[in-house]
Amino acid sequence: MSFVDSVRSAIAWRSGSQIIAQVITWSVTLAVVRILDPGDYGLFAMGQVVITFLSFLNGYGFASALIQRETIDRQLIRQTFGMLILVNCILAATQYALAPIAAEYYHQPMVEDLLRVQVLLFLSVPFVAMPEVLLMRELDFKKPAMVNVVAALVSAAVALTCALAGMGVWSLVWAPIALFWTRAIGLTFAARCLDWPSFDFRGSKHLFTYGSWVLASHFCWTIATQADIFLAGNRLGAHQVGLYAEAIFLVTIVTARFIPPLNDVAFPSFARLQSDREVLARAFLKAVRLIMLVVSPIFLGMHAAAEPLVLTAFGPKWGEMAPIVSLLALAMPAFTVYILFSPAFNAIDRPDLSAKTSAVVAVILIGAFLFGLSGGAMGLAKAWVLASPALPLVALAMGGRALRIDLRGLIAAITPGLGAACGMTLVVRGVATALPGLAPPLELAILVTTGACAYFSIIYTLRRDMLVEIVRLVIKRQAPPVPAA
Repeated sequence: MSFVDSVRSAIAWRSGSQIIAQVITWSVTLAVVRILDPGDYGLFAMGQVVITFLSFLNGYGFASALIQRETIDRQLIRQTFGMLILVNCILAATQYALAPIAAEYYHQPMVEDLLRVQVLLFLSVPFVAMPEVLLMRELDFKKPAMVNVVAALVSAAVALTCALAGMGVWSLVWAPIALFWTRAIGLTFAARCLDWPSFDFRGSKHLFTYGSWVLASHFCWTIATQADIFLAGNRLGAHQVGLYAEAIFLVTIVTARFIPPLNDVAFPSFARLQSDREVLARAFLKAVRLIMLVVSPIFLGMHAAAEPLVLTAFGPKWGEMAPIVSLLALAMPAFTVYILFSPAFNAIDRPDLSAKTSAVVAVILIGAFLFGLSGGAMGLAKAWVLASPALPLVALAMGGRALRIDLRGLIAAITPGLGAACGMTLVVRGVATALPGLAPPLELAILVTTGACAYFSIIYTLRRDMLVEIVRLVIKRQAPPVPAA
C-alpha cells in the first residue's frame, strides 16, 4: 500500500471507529442517566477532578516520541515501556494516598472508596499507550479501531448491567475501567511486539526531553480550555454557568470528538515527511484546506440556525442558550485551525513549539475571559470570538518558519471553505427571516437542507476542483497528490 493510500485508510478507520464508539457510548449514557440519581453523578464528578488533574502526567508524551523518531530500536521501546510503568505506578500511588484527603474536602466518605478503585485506570495506561503508538507509527489504525469498538461495547454493557443491578455510582466507575482494560488487552495482542520493560534509562535523554515538552503542552492546554468554567464557577450563578457549559459542549463536539482522531493520523503521517519540510508544508496546508471545507459550514450553520438547533436538541427550557451558541460557533473555525498545528510541530521534533504556543494561547484566553466575565455567559462567548483569530496567528508566528509556511499560504488554505460557508450563512439567514412560525425541528430541517444546497452550489460554482478532490478521496478512494511547489 502506498503512503497516500495508507493515510486515507488510517483516516477512514480512525474516524469511523470514533463515530461508532461515540454512538454506542452516548446511547448507553442516555439510558443510564435515567436509572441513576443526580447524587451518583455528583460523587463521580468529585473524584474526576483528582483523576483529571493527575492524568495529564500519565507519560503519554514519552510514548508519542516513538512516533516522531524516524528509526527506533528494541532498547528504546523497552525504555519507553519502563517509563510508562514507573510514571503510572507513581500516579496510582499518589491517587490512593490523596483519596482520604479528597473525601474529607468534599465531606463525602464514598469518594475515598471510588478513587482507590479507580487507580486501576492508571495501571492500564502503559498497556494501552505502548501498543497504540507502535501501531500508529506504522499507520495501522485498523486494529486499534476494531479494539476501540469492542471496548466501547464492553464498557456499555458493564455500565448498563451495573446500573440495572442497582450499583449506583459504581456503574460510572466500573464502565471506564472495563473500557481501559479491554483496550489494554486488545491492543497488546494486536501489536504483538511488546517486550519486557527496561528501567535502565541511560541513553534516553531525547525521549525524556520530548515527553516533557509534550507534558508541558498538555498542561498549558488544560489550563487554557478549563479557565472559562473555573472563572465562571466563582463569579456567575449556577444557571449562567450551566447555559455556558452546555453551549461550549454543543459547539465543540466537532473539535473535541472528531478533530483529535484526524490529528492522531496527521502526527505519524507528518512524521514520515519530516525529512522534506517543503513536502510536509504542502501536506499540512492541504490538510487544513480539506478540514476547513468540512467544518466551516458546520460551525457557521450552528451560528445561523442556533435557535431551532437548541430548541430541538435541548428543549424549550434551554432557549436562553441559543444566542450563546450562535456567538461561540463564530470562534470555532479559527480554534480548529489552531488545533491542527500541534501534530505538525510534534512531527518535526519541535514539541517545544506546541508547549510555547499553548502557553501564549492560555494567557490570551485567560485575559479574554477575565475581560468578558462581567458580561456573564454572553460576555465569555464574546471573549472567545475576540480572542480566537489570534490563536492560529500565534502558532503561525512562533512555528511557521519551522513548518515552512507563511500567512499567505495559510489564508489560501482557509479561504475556500470559510468563504463558501459565509455565503451559505447569508442564504440561511435570509430563508430563516422569510419562514413563518414553524416548529423548531421543521425549521431546523429546512435551514439545514437550504444550507447544504447553498454551500455545495457555491463550492461547485467557484471552486469545482475542491469538490473533485473530495470525490476522489472519499468516493473513488484515490488520494490526490500533494501539489508541487
